[in-house]
Amino acid sequence: MRILLALLPVIFGAAITVYALLVGDRRELVVVHSVPWLWFGVGLLASVALLGVILLQRSRARAVERAFRAGADGQRENQGRFLSRLDHELKNPLTAIRAGLSNLDAADPVVASITGQAVRLSGVITDLRKLAEVRAVELELSPIDLAAVAAEVRDAALDLPGADARSITLGFPRAPRPLPAVRGDYDLLYLALYNLVANAVKYSAAGDDIEIRGAEGAGWVTLEVADTGRGIPNDELSGVWEELSRGREAIDQPGSGLGLPFVKAIIERHGGAVDLRSRSGEGTVATVRLPLA
Repeated sequence: MRILLALLPVIFGAAITVYALLVGDRRELVVVHSVPWLWFGVGLLASVALLGVILLQRSRARAVERAFRAGADGQRENQGRFLSRLDHELKNPLTAIRAGLSNLDAADPVVASITGQAVRLSGVITDLRKLAEVRAVELELSPIDLAAVAAEVRDAALDLPGADARSITLGFPRAPRPLPAVRGDYDLLYLALYNLVANAVKYSAAGDDIEIRGAEGAGWVTLEVADTGRGIPNDELSGVWEELSRGREAIDQPGSGLGLPFVKAIIERHGGAVDLRSRSGEGTVATVRLPLA
């Protein structure tokens, strides 16, 4: 559209040239010929100038985009190196602590408390390692049937503590056709969806409903994991994707605060997006969008 606007002066100049040539005084050939073509030249110069401005703006915008992507890639690389180093530095001392605790009286409340915290810290370190790996690992891409992934996740989730007291249902279209495939890494997409369903089980109660739904639209496949659980306070929603973030409603549940950042990293590696809608006391909907294969 902007290029078309830039061409308007040359079109206008050409029109005046043709008009002047048609109605001009042909007996004064030199004057009549030079003035009309002057209009064409003015229009041509104006178009060239406008096209130059547009191309310059586009070049600057692309340069800014490349710099932004390079900065984001560098930030992810630095973060991955930091997490890997943190894993290396903490793993050995923590192993020694747990070995020392095993020689003490496990019935001692102090020893039991320290052991529990050591186990929790081991879990955090493991999750940090996974988060670093998923941001750097090479994806094994293939066409993925998300309805099949969801069915497998549901079956696995039924083994989670308390899952048999919830209703976990699937909702995927069959007519006029099933969901189209996406191109992705099956294992990673399985882990992302499993984490969302496990969260729904963890933060709901007996008798609550959990739905895994799928839909297609505008070149994307959308997955939703919805529950009627405790929900998330509105003032905490913006922080749920941050590493080690734990909300007020999650204090009574075990966890590292890395599950949702792990999900986000997987989905973004696939060129998709994920978000969360929630109302405290009513439930939560996690939405994943993935591009069609």
